[in-house]
Amino acid sequence: MVTGHSFEDMAEDGDRLEVSASVVNARAGVNDGRIRLGSSDSLLPGLIDDVALNCLAWVPRSDYPSLSCVNKKYNRLIKGEYLFGLRKQLGIVVVEHFVFMVCDPRGWLAFSLAKKKWMVLPKMPCDECFNHADKESLAVGDELLVFGRELFDFAIWKYSLKFRCWIKCEGMHRPRCLFASGSLGSIAIVAGGTDKNGNILASAELYDSTWGRWEMLPSMNLPRRLCSGFFMDGKFYVIGGMSSPTASLTCGEEFDLETRKWRKIEGMYPNVNRAAQAPPLVAVVNNELFTLEHHTNMVKKYEKGKNRWSVMGRLPPMTDSSNGWGLAFKPCGDELLVVGGQRGPEGEGVVVNSWSPQSRRKDGNLEWKVVGVKENVGVFVYNCAVMGC
Repeated sequence: MVTGHSFEDMAEDGDRLEVSASVVNARAGVNDGRIRLGSSDSLLPGLIDDVALNCLAWVPRSDYPSLSCVNKKYNRLIKGEYLFGLRKQLGIVVVEHFVFMVCDPRGWLAFSLAKKKWMVLPKMPCDECFNHADKESLAVGDELLVFGRELFDFAIWKYSLKFRCWIKCEGMHRPRCLFASGSLGSIAIVAGGTDKNGNILASAELYDSTWGRWEMLPSMNLPRRLCSGFFMDGKFYVIGGMSSPTASLTCGEEFDLETRKWRKIEGMYPNVNRAAQAPPLVAVVNNELFTLEHHTNMVKKYEKGKNRWSVMGRLPPMTDSSNGWGLAFKPCGDELLVVGGQRGPEGEGVVVNSWSPQSRRKDGNLEWKVVGVKENVGVFVYNCAVMGC
């Protein structure tokens, strides 16, 4: 049985950093995130502060919640900007991955791939309409964006990994749902979808997490909803979806961020969407595009030069999805993740499986490995996003 933890309680189960209680009194203030120390204060006993800060910059980000529990001074350091800036200055590019998901409409879970630990996020301070309505999610930079509908309009809430809290996000210029989305570093693009009146959109917008702002982009060639988006080779793509309640699209569209133009790609996704089906399950690993066909449980790879798909192998055994809903297919570093439900003798749970495209066996089977299990949360994954930072 894997127990859940909150981000505020990460110091439990051996995660509390062994830092002397004599470290620092709370006399210091904070200026732009950098702690100003008195002459008798020290961050780490026996080290000057500049050396101590360089050491703390190498602490994995998954340990930040534990570090912030040491005392008020450490808490202010973690919540400030200085340590994050110092990591960039020192060239610390170690990426840690977190899988965020909702398996129960009442709250979000996070799974640390490095720690193999499940955590419970704070309760989102949204209204009940947003809490129980359909939602979409996207990780960009160190933020988790959650799109949904409140009582009177669409809304976006974001969870900040840095501050470990939910914040109401600035809304899109053209609020929407059932859209394509993808992220690249600190930016994300959303395209298509449906507005609150049911109109199918061709418009697109770019979100910059550095400033928390939305910017309108040129519109796609065709409107579409129930579509999927991703970045590949530095460009943004949209595939699948429907242009009307009965018309499915097999073409894709490519957006060049430099020329700011869309290019139509005929036959890029020949699998026909139906109104009741989930958007295409797609993921990009090392600039290679993969899809999961929910009706065959087969993983396929896109051959760019030939504009066609080739079969790679089968999904690991798990609870069947409902027309593609309730199952997540996500990139995570050099691997693919499949997150889905499983029923066993001890009850229902969610399983996180990973596969490296470089490890395909000669017999054609894919070497899936279980990297995480969360019991007693149901078998339906409502939303899922992977963050690497």
